[in-house]
Amino acid sequence: MPVIRIGHSPDPDDAFMFYALTHGKVPLEGVRVEHVLEEIESLNRRALEGDLEVTAISCATYPAVAERYRILDPGASMGKGYGPIVVARRAYRERTLREKVIAIPGYGTTANLLLRLALGDPPVIVVAFDQIPRVVRDRQADAGVLIHEGQITYEALGLRKVLDLGERWTVETGLPVPLGINVIRRDLGEALGRRLSDALRASIRYAQAHVDEALDYALEYGRGIDRETCRRFVLMYVNDYTLALGAEGRRALETLYRRAVDEELLSAVPPIDPI
Repeated sequence: MPVIRIGHSPDPDDAFMFYALTHGKVPLEGVRVEHVLEEIESLNRRALEGDLEVTAISCATYPAVAERYRILDPGASMGKGYGPIVVARRAYRERTLREKVIAIPGYGTTANLLLRLALGDPPVIVVAFDQIPRVVRDRQADAGVLIHEGQITYEALGLRKVLDLGERWTVETGLPVPLGINVIRRDLGEALGRRLSDALRASIRYAQAHVDEALDYALEYGRGIDRETCRRFVLMYVNDYTLALGAEGRRALETLYRRAVDEELLSAVPPIDPI
């Protein structure tokens, strides 16, 4: 029986999405699934080595692994009009922000790519995503890019939003901001790839049909946030684009990569051939 290792983040939205797969609600005969929970920058690095059979990665990392991995049609994290935000202790004008030290959750994250598309090449430091608010409060960085539930809870931490990267993207493009995707190794073949893609889509559908049940599980990965905040965050990022990229989701990915090519942050647009 083949073993398929699926890497995803220990975050409420991923937990919600994979709930049915982890709890046997979705049958997947003839395959043994092992879940590997690591934060996204660690999964990005593992994808560069082709380590895991299936894994979540940042959209910004996909061009570097596209020869080895194929995008799964279900499982994307996209937000239309919202996404990563830059926060600070005080207000900054954009031209001033370009010169400030900004904490980012990893070089391979889409949050970092969006930051560079917006501000050019500001000085940055890499910090674990859940430590960025503390680093900014403790003046170890002038500002920080928040992903995950930090986009909702930052005000309670005494921080203010100085740049909304998700809103900026949608205003400029009219498209959802593509943040994360799930990918599958191309060497697994078409038949197994489709089975795993269908299983992930079924898992997402189950969670959407049994929100409270899946939310109970997601809360285990909520880092202390309350149920309503967890629900709000999960439903921001488990949406129609998560079930299927669709034409708009694919166009969002293509636009991200074309903009990166135009800014000489990427050499070429990778193949977008979701399964």
